[in-house]
Amino acid sequence: MDPNVIFINSFLDVSEETFEKLERISTFKKIEKGVQIDRPGEIPSKIYMLVSGIMRAYLSSETGKEFNKNFFMPFSFVGSLTALIKKEPSKLTYETLTACKVYEVNFEEITKLCSKDIHISNLYSKVLERIFIKYEERQLEFISMDATERYLKLRKRISGIDDLIPQYHIASYLSITPVQLSRIRKKIDNN
Repeated sequence: MDPNVIFINSFLDVSEETFEKLERISTFKKIEKGVQIDRPGEIPSKIYMLVSGIMRAYLSSETGKEFNKNFFMPFSFVGSLTALIKKEPSKLTYETLTACKVYEVNFEEITKLCSKDIHISNLYSKVLERIFIKYEERQLEFISMDATERYLKLRKRISGIDDLIPQYHIASYLSITPVQLSRIRKKIDNN
């Protein structure tokens, strides 16, 4: 079975007809490493279904320091959702960390389909629920876990992360310095 169908069905079982409607408004794209698909100050219009590669979302401070908000692995939806929904400029940058393959979808087309098709509307609701749950889990991690526990959970979620994502990006995501991350990794390796 098509892995894209399997991914969509992980939210809600959809018919072939519903999947075909989604396919018609999607464009398959290959994106090189280091490409920004959404930038702060720009009003985004697209959402992406990541099928291969790794992306990140980050916030840049006035001094240029980057704070990683999220890493995206296949299969996930990527895009500045708040900016898309509110039709206002994104506060985050979304960037490919590796070469990626995505399905690009015009967000307005999705919302139009939602108003006409209850199955797509239900799927959209399920996707939003999953995004909210992941957001809440991340917030709870910061409240209830120390940096070592957050790092171990991230390693479990992204197998081989240390070979896939630069250490300074991982440290930023964990809200620690690269030196602190190096100490944590050393301590884990020694145990």
